[in-house]
Amino acid sequence: MTTDTPARLLTLLSLLQTPREWPGGELAGRLGVSRRTVRRDIDRLRELGYPVQATMGADGGYRLVAGKAMPPLVLDDEEAVAIAVGLRAGAGHAVEGLDEASVRALAKLEQVLPSRLRHRVTTLQAATTPLTSGDGPSIAPGTLTVMASTVAGHERLRFAYRAGDGTESRRVTEPYRLVSTGRRWYLIAYDLDRDDWRTFRVDRVSEPFATGARFTPRELPAGDAAEYLRRSMQRRNDSYGIEVLFLEPPEAVAARLPQWLGAPEAVAGGASCVLRATVSDAPEWMAVRLAMTGLEFRVRQPAELVDQVRELGARLGRAAESGTG
Repeated sequence: MTTDTPARLLTLLSLLQTPREWPGGELAGRLGVSRRTVRRDIDRLRELGYPVQATMGADGGYRLVAGKAMPPLVLDDEEAVAIAVGLRAGAGHAVEGLDEASVRALAKLEQVLPSRLRHRVTTLQAATTPLTSGDGPSIAPGTLTVMASTVAGHERLRFAYRAGDGTESRRVTEPYRLVSTGRRWYLIAYDLDRDDWRTFRVDRVSEPFATGARFTPRELPAGDAAEYLRRSMQRRNDSYGIEVLFLEPPEAVAARLPQWLGAPEAVAGGASCVLRATVSDAPEWMAVRLAMTGLEFRVRQPAELVDQVRELGARLGRAAESGTG
């Protein structure tokens, strides 16, 4: 019999998080307690905010249902390892859609993983090679998780940084936000030595270290992190402007593009829109990004992007022709 009530509640919660209905008798048998004790434990979980639904019947049953807020999850070893490996694989490549929230989840999970499970995660990832497109630079997941934890905890971050021209420096910052552009990760932070805001490419960061020194977040000059990154890119020497006409309403286009590109401007009574943005990604990658929206568009400028879109279309056309032979 499980006499430790907290341990028994955690075991009960772990069982209930399996998507099925548990008869009261089966739960009692699993826990080694009476059905009456199971009912009391269910009441305790409800008091803690877990929405446990009971069904009537000869044996009665219990199921954990969706509530207004997500309570803490209880994961077994295999589930924890699977989630950590999946998040690490995605975090290492700036995949669009894996935003800062996903990286924060990885940071929280790795913080509480027992050393034996952390070793399994590291071993499994070291023994596997993901098939990626090679479009973006790889990033050590540990770098992202350290940064995410300092952002969430308002903790000063120290790291080594290599600029685009190869210049190396040491930085002490107050990290504000991580932003993914789909191909790269960027850290927006206040640089204490330079007494100003800076944008850092995460793939150029090494030796990140959480100092433990807390700070009160400063007000970002721009409205949000995505807007600040967009403005920062406009000032970069390796950036360029694009102008693309989409034959769709602006809300439909905005839903298919990352926020940092900015909002499209409506034209033709709102039936079409124009996207004007400053980007630093290679024209080849921008051509692919535009094509992946699945929308009709016309590139107005720059000429390099027009050429890349034309070449991409021709290449895909040739690929389709070869498949019909």
